[in-house]
Amino acid sequence: MTPWWRILAPVAVGAAFLVLWEATVRIEQIPSYVLPPPSAVAVSLWTDGPSLLGSLLVTLRVTLAALAAAAVIGGGIALLFSLSRIVELSLFPYAVILQVTPIVAIAPLIIIWVRQPFLALLVCAWIVAFFPIVSNTTVGLNSADRNLLALFRLYGASRGQTLFYLRLPTALPYFLAGLRISGGLALIGAVVAEFVAGTGGAETGLAFRILEAGYRLAIPRLFAALLLLSLTGIVIYLLLDLLSRRILRNWHESVAAEAEE
Repeated sequence: MTPWWRILAPVAVGAAFLVLWEATVRIEQIPSYVLPPPSAVAVSLWTDGPSLLGSLLVTLRVTLAALAAAAVIGGGIALLFSLSRIVELSLFPYAVILQVTPIVAIAPLIIIWVRQPFLALLVCAWIVAFFPIVSNTTVGLNSADRNLLALFRLYGASRGQTLFYLRLPTALPYFLAGLRISGGLALIGAVVAEFVAGTGGAETGLAFRILEAGYRLAIPRLFAALLLLSLTGIVIYLLLDLLSRRILRNWHESVAAEAEE
């Protein structure tokens, strides 16, 4: 399959969906405050674009900072788990508990406890984003080939040499896969935290614009803000996927197999 089909196929499906959406709204005469047509969303995106983009930059700053923190701290925690089985058994359950606890429930507490607004939003987004990196990287570090481990021991390799030359390269694809997942989760965490902060009157990021548009029944503007969030999430995923392919393309089977197709 040519690379063009990877772009044209989803674009064609999206265009057909937009045409069907526009036709349905106009034929059924659905009010804009219930379901705006794509044309109204496009007009709102054009007129409200500068203010929405300014708010998006605030959300994006929190998202990227949380993703970077998740990559560094999550990777460090996974490395610590791989070095000590006792530490992994002791701390991993608490990482799971932190992950499965709804961020909506604990975000108000974090915003109260952390006085600095940006740092509070960063902590909320980090909590959502760090677990896939910890989990995937831990699995990768523990997935080194047993025969190669035996070979390293046979040649007297130190623990550091085994980690650097065998475990870390084995874990790299797992880490990158977790990073792709965490990119979208960091955006979700930032938006949820901003929703909570917005209910307290703090105007922070694009989530506040969504709340404001909902309160004023400016539904086209609400859809425009949602569209920007969706496009931002797609761009983050595509950039991380491109980074993963660039790093793995010359040696890992997952990328090499796709290149042969």
